[in-house]
Amino acid sequence: MLTGGGARSAYQVGVMRAVADLLPRDAPTPFHVITGTSAGAIVAANIATYATHFRAGAVTLERVWRNFHVDQVFRTDTPQMLLAGVRWMAALLSVGRLASPPDSLFDNAPLRRLLERRINFSRLRDALATGHLDVLAISAAGYSSARSFAFYESRAHPAGDALPWSRCVWTELGIDHLMASSAVPFLFPPVLMHDQYFGDGAMRQVTPLSPAIRFGADRLFIVGVRHDHKQTPRTMDAAATPSFGKLFGFMLDTLFMDSLHASVAQLERLNRLVAQSSVPNPEGLRHIDSLVLVPHADLSAIAARHARQMPRTVRALLRIIGAADRGGSELLSYLLFESGYTRELIALGYADTMARRDEVAALLEPGVRTAAGDHLTRRCRRRPSAITD
Repeated sequence: MLTGGGARSAYQVGVMRAVADLLPRDAPTPFHVITGTSAGAIVAANIATYATHFRAGAVTLERVWRNFHVDQVFRTDTPQMLLAGVRWMAALLSVGRLASPPDSLFDNAPLRRLLERRINFSRLRDALATGHLDVLAISAAGYSSARSFAFYESRAHPAGDALPWSRCVWTELGIDHLMASSAVPFLFPPVLMHDQYFGDGAMRQVTPLSPAIRFGADRLFIVGVRHDHKQTPRTMDAAATPSFGKLFGFMLDTLFMDSLHASVAQLERLNRLVAQSSVPNPEGLRHIDSLVLVPHADLSAIAARHARQMPRTVRALLRIIGAADRGGSELLSYLLFESGYTRELIALGYADTMARRDEVAALLEPGVRTAAGDHLTRRCRRRPSAITD
């Protein structure tokens, strides 16, 4: 399960590369059910399309993210940025009579072109047909229905009464689903599909673990993108009024992570209930193992060190909304699709995974679809190879 996080998802790329180095070189994916939200959906789709050769998918994914630039995700040229600013100003001054505001702050057409070149959904269907993968699910939130849905593709089209969850929609997945899942409100435009507009899958996603569990997963490997360091009120700057950039970054941080931590805590409580019950499967519950990997470092602080890599036009916009200083680094950490930042996050994800390689091996080994389970455990105790370009 891969959560959302914009540029922060480079951390997930590092985790996937580390998992690849823990597996036999030619191993298929150890993940039978793959779910993703927002930028995590893009990482998930790439991993799923290489289900027959997990390492090849992880290396390909890493190569793209190590060489990322912002203009591969959204337009940063001066005319485009000025046009968007003029439209916003005209809409405000005329109360919407002379011009309507743009659909979003940024034009993410470059991301669509990148995904069309990199994500091969026919490869996904081959993996499903051969049994290397059971399900790929991508979450997106409908603006009309005000609900988060898990759009998924599996080996067979289920009957209407066999859907695992009322918010599951079986479909042939495509680029639109990835664009919708990663359409952060206000930043990127919503996507019209399935007869309504959809946006970022983290919206209205109260129980983010549900799709994977409903699709039959009995072990969860969860990769988040926010460190779990707890701050006390005394560490916060109470004197400074938060800028719009600070508030928007705070909103994104809450959108992508708070429901995840709550769901994991609920899962742990249910596991204890199952363990303490004298009745097998009380109320239909079952024990589900989970391993949660999150950064041990503050990604906002890392982003602040790489802020000058942002194109000048974007830096100017961030200054206008008050997100150019350290107080706005949370927003910056989601938008900084630049190689210096993404490479540091990839290395961090790799190191965090290797630091917990025994736990990762214990979770993944029963699901490895090769006869190399012992080999996996042995490799976990060796010194990992370095990340390559």
